[in-house]
Amino acid sequence: MGMTMSQKILAAHAGLDKVEAGQLIEADLDLVLGNDITSPVAIKEMEKMKVEGVFDKDKIALVPDHFVPNKDIKSAEHCKCVREFAYRNEITNYFEVGEMGIEHALLPEKGLTVAGDVIIGADSHTCTYGALGAFSTGVGSTDMAAGMATGKAWFKVPAAIKFNLTGKPSEWVSGKDVILHIIGMIGVDGALYKSMEFVGEGIRNLTMDDRFTIANMAIEAGGKNGIFPVDDLAAAYMKEHSSKTYTVYEADEDAVYDEEYTIDLSRLRPTIAFPHLPENTRTIDEISEDIRIDQVVIGSCTNGRIDDMRIAAKVLKGRHVARGMRCIVIPATQAVYMQAMEEGLLKIFIEAGAIVSTPTCGPCLGGYMGILAEGERCVSTTNRNFVGRMGHVNSEIFLASPAVAAASAVMGKISCPCKL
Repeated sequence: MGMTMSQKILAAHAGLDKVEAGQLIEADLDLVLGNDITSPVAIKEMEKMKVEGVFDKDKIALVPDHFVPNKDIKSAEHCKCVREFAYRNEITNYFEVGEMGIEHALLPEKGLTVAGDVIIGADSHTCTYGALGAFSTGVGSTDMAAGMATGKAWFKVPAAIKFNLTGKPSEWVSGKDVILHIIGMIGVDGALYKSMEFVGEGIRNLTMDDRFTIANMAIEAGGKNGIFPVDDLAAAYMKEHSSKTYTVYEADEDAVYDEEYTIDLSRLRPTIAFPHLPENTRTIDEISEDIRIDQVVIGSCTNGRIDDMRIAAKVLKGRHVARGMRCIVIPATQAVYMQAMEEGLLKIFIEAGAIVSTPTCGPCLGGYMGILAEGERCVSTTNRNFVGRMGHVNSEIFLASPAVAAASAVMGKISCPCKL
């Protein structure tokens, strides 16, 4: 019985020839990640452990990004805690205001995540790095503390689901539509504690930004991780961004999967997740009523990369957001912000009546930069639309791609560029 991609990576990092689903292992870590919300808890746990220093100052990344620049005194205190810990332990990869970004967009861009790595992060969307062929998963702050202290973590080896992607997406269909389609198909617990492994010839028609988006939202289907095989595009990305040595792992032909699905990308349509779960999906063609909205957010660790900025600008160019509409654009990193500026995208956003924020998670988790009042509706390119996620418990969030979000901003209601 063979192993999946994820199982091979975990076996190698546990020093074992073979692992099986359900097996408990201790694995060496290549990177431990924390942010301004989760790191202070981990730092306090390390203090309780009475350990001296961290296992490797080069293999820890601390990225204040959720409430940064600080929105209030409490967030300032959190960031101060993380900053002082980083300086005290000489953490190499500490990124704050001026050089920061949303963690899951920033780390691949900085070359800190590569194929074959085992990465844990005290943030559920750490599964993003599977786009590069890494095993990456979110953990609690206590596990982060243990990881920073020892460089190791315990795992239960996950079973896997295979998603065979075929065909080529049509215009205005992106990675966000792919993953929303999958979550709508299998449900928010359809991949509970399983590895979501994406394979097939259709992958070559997905950009790296598409793949990051798909892997990022594996957790929204309950997945332990999402992972893609390494092809020429992924290899080129790592060569451009990283000097680290990477290892490519491929699933065995006789690898065991709990389930297998085939998805023809050419048949997908722009997809929207209605309140209050990511599985509550409809395609744009299934929406017959006018759903008026108050706000649009384009950004986050899911859809704040340069492809997302370009698609949104393509829709907004020469158009204006609807009267009374609030459209907030948040480039995910300083580099994305700079590139968008150099390409003239920021000018397009501002001329269209949108605002552009410094990189931050901000409104995604109801932090700041776009809190919703009672009864308000928002189309957002973020990853969760739970009750009260972006503000008042009686507000509503509709998850969508940057293309749908931008078109909705123009129309003042849920729409698609194909309908402009």
